[in-house]
Amino acid sequence: MDIHIQYWYWLVFGMVLIMAEIFVPSFTIFWFGLGGLLVAGLMLIVPDISFSWQLFVWAIASCAFTFLWFKFIRPQMADRTKAGISREAALGETGQVIREPTDGRRGLVRFATPLLGSDEWPFICESSVSLGDRVIVADISGNTLIVKKS
Repeated sequence: MDIHIQYWYWLVFGMVLIMAEIFVPSFTIFWFGLGGLLVAGLMLIVPDISFSWQLFVWAIASCAFTFLWFKFIRPQMADRTKAGISREAALGETGQVIREPTDGRRGLVRFATPLLGSDEWPFICESSVSLGDRVIVADISGNTLIVKKS
């Protein structure tokens, strides 16, 4: 039995899989749909490719797209701000004093990466600190960090 599939079958199949990603939020079905679109494009170039080769190209392309996504692209998109996470994640972070605390006024510390959504925070320190000193977050009190000199 010889099955002859047209290019637009793969085009529709790929689009259906890509649209199915709306309902299944795993972001893996998308890559199988993209593999279907690739086979449709291949069939436009080589229309007499056998069905078994079409399935083979679809499987290899889908697996390759999925592997490339999870191995290379997704790690580059990681959220490094630490916004919205618990205070325990902020404890132990190191920042640099950019404004010294004075009488009645809190100091200001800047972090290399944003800490809980902001890269600058007011702070209180028990010991004396000066401009440019490195401090470590020991606790959080409301909207103010409690730091100690490192």
